[in-house]
Amino acid sequence: MAQAMKIAIVDDEQDMRQSISQWLALSGFDTETFASAEDALKALGPDYPGAVVSDIKMPGMDGMMFLKRLMGIDRNLPVIMITGHGDVPMAVEAMRVGAFDFLEKPFNPDQMTELAKKATQARRLTLDNRALRRELGDGTVMMKKLIGSSPVMERLREDILDLGQADGHVLIDGETGTGKTLVAHALHAAGARAGKPFALISCAAYEEEELARRLFGPVLDGAYIPMVEEARGGTLVLEDIDALPGQLQARLLTYINEQGSPAETRIVAICNLQSADKTCEETMRPDLYYRLAALKITLPPLRQRGEDILTLFTRYGEQFAEEYGCDSPEISAQEAAQLLQAPWAGNVRQLINIAERAVLQNRRGTGTIASLLMADNEDVEPVMTTEGKPLKEYVEAFERMLIDNTMRRHKGSIVNVMDELCLPRRTLNEKMAKYGLQRSDYL
Repeated sequence: MAQAMKIAIVDDEQDMRQSISQWLALSGFDTETFASAEDALKALGPDYPGAVVSDIKMPGMDGMMFLKRLMGIDRNLPVIMITGHGDVPMAVEAMRVGAFDFLEKPFNPDQMTELAKKATQARRLTLDNRALRRELGDGTVMMKKLIGSSPVMERLREDILDLGQADGHVLIDGETGTGKTLVAHALHAAGARAGKPFALISCAAYEEEELARRLFGPVLDGAYIPMVEEARGGTLVLEDIDALPGQLQARLLTYINEQGSPAETRIVAICNLQSADKTCEETMRPDLYYRLAALKITLPPLRQRGEDILTLFTRYGEQFAEEYGCDSPEISAQEAAQLLQAPWAGNVRQLINIAERAVLQNRRGTGTIASLLMADNEDVEPVMTTEGKPLKEYVEAFERMLIDNTMRRHKGSIVNVMDELCLPRRTLNEKMAKYGLQRSDYL
């Protein structure tokens, strides 16, 4: 369940503070009250998890000065101003300064609740976006999102660390659903440009004229900044580079050439073409392709990642189980083999969808993972895979998953894991070392 958002109520009249607080508390908000703006300022920081309700007319620091101080602390903090009769011009001025909205006394308590809901919804979105930006700028966090211990994923992480430190432009390709955009974020976070601007646009999302304006300008109504300006000094990610029209390819090449070397802004191009009859190279000007593909990362398809499939399925299953407030499904040996053998045409994105549906099925007590896989692959062209894996690999993948799941369930308690799996301590230690599992990861 989402944590209740706070409402800070600032009013010099005790009766007014208490009545607003009681009403909003009954509406599900976590309220706190302050008798003066000065007291409130001591408690309200730049990431305050909620909104503010403040009277305009107060002794000492009045509501307008209080609002200006709050806007200096956090421009996106929603502040609802309460005005007396005849103070509407002042309320309009408060809106100009940055107030979220205002209520005129006497007001309907239901109006207050509705405004508080809108304000806290806006605040939650602001805080979520801030947390996401911080997360995307943290190289350690981004690398942890690239889940998997297969050799191809180990190489991918090494490539990201190496190329993240380089200055050249990068081309990322791979099948749909393999996580190319996540890798673009990780490249930015792992390099010297971490903390600098990061801008992303899909070249397939706009008609040519609109795409040209969004990329290079000019902007007609001032509604946004051209991407080349927004990303200046940082990273510009071009998704679906294979959809970039020819004339804009020429403009992009000119933009790259004018930057010189090392480039002020790094281009990370993402190609979504993965078919034998059409490649990214064939859809782009050769001179642009070779400028972008000087550094290249090709993401592995999920079917080549072995036991990572079981690790990913388990992790996402746990996440969805927590979200829906139920248990995650237990995977049998037969289901583990089916997961490992599935073609996974949609890669990790497809696996996430199936993991969510498996959790919902498990909550209802119906269906199987096998039925989900069959339904998901009915209309999918068979994917050519390498020859079958030896039985030993299936056994080891399932064994690793069992130990991993049991360690998670018991939060790293070795004694409990030994009891449940009927393993002596030495054997458990050897298997954990073999599969790269560390007790500290489960505590």
